[in-house]
Amino acid sequence: MVNNFTCLKPPIKYPGGKRFLIPTVKEYWLKCNSKRLVEPFSGGLSIVLGIAPKNALLNDSNPHVINFYNWIKKGLVIKMPMKNEKSFYYHKREEFNQLILENKMTTKKAASLFYYLNRTGFNGLVRFNKSGFYNVPFGRHSNINYKTNFKEYIPIMKKWNLKSGDFSSIKIRENDFLYIDPPYDVEFRSYSMDEFQWEDQVRLVEWLSNKKCPIIISNQATERIIKLYKKYNFKLKYILAPRMISCNGDRTPAKEVIATKNL
Repeated sequence: MVNNFTCLKPPIKYPGGKRFLIPTVKEYWLKCNSKRLVEPFSGGLSIVLGIAPKNALLNDSNPHVINFYNWIKKGLVIKMPMKNEKSFYYHKREEFNQLILENKMTTKKAASLFYYLNRTGFNGLVRFNKSGFYNVPFGRHSNINYKTNFKEYIPIMKKWNLKSGDFSSIKIRENDFLYIDPPYDVEFRSYSMDEFQWEDQVRLVEWLSNKKCPIIISNQATERIIKLYKKYNFKLKYILAPRMISCNGDRTPAKEVIATKNL
């Protein structure tokens, strides 16, 4: 079931956004009689906003992202000033990291600061160091249109459940529809304090191996990823994916693999 919502854009920038995959995933979703869309790596919400299901379970290992979405569900209105200025940005980054230090990560203030830092920081990165502190540098954008009210997201998100943790903690039902978008099998994976390693890619596929519900995985088509998915009998197809974020300025399309099972 899909609601009649206009396709909303993700409220934040996020590495590896998958808006280009919305038509592909939506086509599979509409063919299935699934009751709930489940995303173990929800990231920027591109897919779930594009499909607009009535029910969804959205998980992400980054608790700051989930806190921001939880506050959107509550009716987030940002009242703090937001400036595209270097010194102001670093002051607010320090303020955000102080909230992390004080274990105040689930507050409205933390959600507001996270949004500001995401929109103002370099190239839309969401990055934390080994100690768990936000370390994205100032972005030097020419102009930023900051949002202060996210009320348009409330109706669609009201029945979506949000959680933060490892994918293996998710309880999957047979009538779920799983869309899996793990961190790419590439060098940069620091979206949260704990990096997603090759062992986690393997652990993920092993976790999926006994699931009976429809499954779609998207990942960069590296040689070892292709070999791994074939080993577990996924059907594979390949597309060119736009590089939305690149630290060296390279925007060359990357080869993406779409792996499906039980479809």
